[in-house]
Amino acid sequence: VFFRQIRRKTCGGGEMIGKLSGVLDSAADGQLILDVGGVGYLVSCSPRTLSRCGQKGDPLSLYIDTHMREESLTLFGFLDQKEQHWFRLLYSVQGVGPKAAMAILGVCPPEQIGFAIASGDKAAITQAPGVGPKLAARIVTELKDKAAKIDIAPGRAAVTAGVFGAQEQESGIDHDAVSALVNLGYARSESFRAVLQAKEKAPEKSVNDNLQHLIKLALKELSL
Repeated sequence: VFFRQIRRKTCGGGEMIGKLSGVLDSAADGQLILDVGGVGYLVSCSPRTLSRCGQKGDPLSLYIDTHMREESLTLFGFLDQKEQHWFRLLYSVQGVGPKAAMAILGVCPPEQIGFAIASGDKAAITQAPGVGPKLAARIVTELKDKAAKIDIAPGRAAVTAGVFGAQEQESGIDHDAVSALVNLGYARSESFRAVLQAKEKAPEKSVNDNLQHLIKLALKELSL
């Protein structure tokens, strides 16, 4: 009866629970128990969120996505709406369930996932358990345009359609610089981000025609 009532409340795409505030009771194995007025809510979280939740007894507020499957109800929690936004974007891709979306965020947190998708770094995404090359390719294909328009590194470089955006826009000296960094052993998404940041910080003429200078500046970004 309880689950039938929940099913009626959540039909039509509405969220039954949007946010929970209480104190941290315990955390283990990708989940935590949030005590809200004496009621313990079991919430699944990414490693990033779990590492930032504090200690037992600390106050804690989480944004919540509620997912129901058959007779089970699962709450997914996020400390900030940026991670929640990426969770929803990943979940919107066919074949990506909520657990897979959370697993991807476990290996590619919000400050990295946009660069990984925009740069076509499928290898970074396949590090998530249960995510194979085909699914990673689908994620990149379906989300690269959105990733190219999201400010994925506030205060630093923003990937936009007009500034070294998605993979198809990578060309010439930019492409060569990324390839050089990849050959040096850096991940493609890291290389992409470093080149982007180097181009935004340096005077335009100093990097547009000088590959070695661009690589040097990008290596400096990688060392920060």
